[in-house]
Amino acid sequence: MTSLPARPLWQGRALAVIGIVLFAFSLRTAVASLSPVLAFIGADFAVTPAVAGLIGTAPPVCYAVFGILTPQLERRFGLERLAVAAMVVAVAGMTWRALAVDATTLLASTALIFAAVGVGNILLPPLVKKYFPDRIGLMTTIYSTTMAVATFTPPLVAVPIADAADWRLSLGLWALFALVACIPWIALSIRARSTQASDVDIEAASPQAFRRMWRLPLAWALVVGFTVSGVLAYTSFAWLPTLLQDVAGVTPAAAGALLSLFAAMGLPCSLLVPVLVVRFNATRALFGVAVVAGLSGIAGLLFAPQAAPWLWVVLLGLAPLLFPLTLVLLGLRTRTHETAVALSAFVQSIGYAIVALFPFGIGLIHGWTDSWTIPLLILACVVAAAIPAGAVAARRHTIEDDWERRHGAW
Repeated sequence: MTSLPARPLWQGRALAVIGIVLFAFSLRTAVASLSPVLAFIGADFAVTPAVAGLIGTAPPVCYAVFGILTPQLERRFGLERLAVAAMVVAVAGMTWRALAVDATTLLASTALIFAAVGVGNILLPPLVKKYFPDRIGLMTTIYSTTMAVATFTPPLVAVPIADAADWRLSLGLWALFALVACIPWIALSIRARSTQASDVDIEAASPQAFRRMWRLPLAWALVVGFTVSGVLAYTSFAWLPTLLQDVAGVTPAAAGALLSLFAAMGLPCSLLVPVLVVRFNATRALFGVAVVAGLSGIAGLLFAPQAAPWLWVVLLGLAPLLFPLTLVLLGLRTRTHETAVALSAFVQSIGYAIVALFPFGIGLIHGWTDSWTIPLLILACVVAAAIPAGAVAARRHTIEDDWERRHGAW
């Protein structure tokens, strides 16, 4: 197969560039904008730890459910129309959340937002494949970097806006970006319909290959790496500002800035980790960095939270480097595209299902104990689980090798 000749990024597809960047930005701004202003919301109506935990649980649940449903929706409606629908639903959810009158509407609107985000997460790679088959690497870097920036931006501005105006404006302004993101995809949807352009289907996992994953240590090692990253990320987005205010004595504005710092650690990780793995086979070393950094950050929050909260947050923010690491390994640890799709479906569906338990569970335990000690110890145990997983994932063999060694021909 010959590779497609590269053409200028903007040539004949400027709308697609703008659409993908705005789409990626809008998928992440809703994730990190809520927890910094929970104290402001609590002044208007009660948000119990259980409800806050459920809100933190909404993203991985929606990602798991809609990751399964999106291929069928895409075949029914097409990439562009489904992208428009996802953004319209996100706008509706963000607007509803800004107008929430109680904890129930806050939770329901957040679930609606993350249903749209769950669809959008699956749509981005095939959108890049359709419009930029000659620039897949560059566009993937652009949209993943955009998502990283969009994750740490809301916590920086959420509390200042809530202080200057109110929490409703702080939450609702992100709907404007999602609304603008609809425009290029509406235009591209009309163009695709009028020209009868061929779509790039989102592939579903092979059922046979998916079933085999349950019996393979390498597949489970990648599940653990993905899960550790997700638990730390979504628990932090749900609870880190509250935890820092309680144990480190920081102000709400400082807690929001520290959550932004936590999220910002994902930017260099998303840029460097793939290079380090592909060029230098640094899988074992990166697992080690993630474990040491995560455990050190948790230890700092447990034993000396006020000494250097920014340092503990930086260390904790390095541990989710396991996310881009796992995504790279999904390709490197498989021989064929079909196996990669099955492995990705296995890792993400099980990983997100496990991750979904933690923000809610951490909230309940904190509410029962009125302390952060046990939740932090639980997170330490989660990070430690990456040690044996890293030993398995670092071996340079594929899923097919693993199966053939244990069960015969793939």
